[in-house]
Amino acid sequence: MQMHQITGPDDATKKENFWLDQGVDNFKAYMFITPAELSAAIVAAHKRGAKVTGHLCSIGFREAAALGIDDLEHGLLVDTEFMPGKKAGECPEEPEDPVLTAKLDVNAGPLHEMILDLVQHHVAVTSTLPVFEMGSFPGRPTMQKRVLDALSPDARSAVLERRVRASDSSRMREEYKSDVSPWPAAFKKEMEFEHAFVQAGGLLLAGLDPTGMGGVIAGFGDQREVELLVEAGFTPVEAIHIATLNGAQYLGDADKIGTIAAGKQADLVVIKGDPSKKIEDIENVETVFKDGIGYDSAKLIESVRGVVGSR
Repeated sequence: MQMHQITGPDDATKKENFWLDQGVDNFKAYMFITPAELSAAIVAAHKRGAKVTGHLCSIGFREAAALGIDDLEHGLLVDTEFMPGKKAGECPEEPEDPVLTAKLDVNAGPLHEMILDLVQHHVAVTSTLPVFEMGSFPGRPTMQKRVLDALSPDARSAVLERRVRASDSSRMREEYKSDVSPWPAAFKKEMEFEHAFVQAGGLLLAGLDPTGMGGVIAGFGDQREVELLVEAGFTPVEAIHIATLNGAQYLGDADKIGTIAAGKQADLVVIKGDPSKKIEDIENVETVFKDGIGYDSAKLIESVRGVVGSR
């Protein structure tokens, strides 16, 4: 699939209206979009009841909130507004600085002000902790056998090779002038940001972002996201709430999905154990119900063994 390169605000409006006519109801702005283009996209979407989210680089979170964006993907680790020398409407040459990120304070100063600004503008944030964990921690997480089994041989080899390179101490010395990676501290700050955002009244959503090193895959990665939310300070029930009802509320579908209630869609999972007490039990899915039809989870997983990443 190829992404159309927008040529300006008018083109952004034109393309959105084309896709709105096809029934699209959510749009994602990406990286190098200009403020004028993002503004035009938001206006066009909102005029017809659609929403706009974004993985941004050229535009900081507070500016995006002022423009009216509905959701921001990935959280603090991709917000460039704190980067020294950030130019308006441009992506910094080094859009991620884990050393600087780790030093930010969620309780005071610019980061705290950004959190309050997002909440005031009713901007949601989508947490994608698994992809940062995979790329940030040498040796963590331990690659689960079920993930390695799901990957195609080529994809499996590529993931394992990338993880070895990520933990290379000589690369650490070259990039960060240290044998110790700054990413674990930055990852912890991301967790603190997400928890503080919710404490301030923000709507946090849950995802996984199956990109990066390639070892974060749909389903398994979503379960890992919930586990990491608990590590970030949420209770198991709060983490499950973020991964279910919050998404339904953002989409405007809480009357149909997100909780178990009479009259709602029968989209359920049957789990062996009690993830409200032991969050790791969320991995023990036995049956998946979609529209009231039950599917054997083990058979679904077996059907894609060794092919994930091959197409």
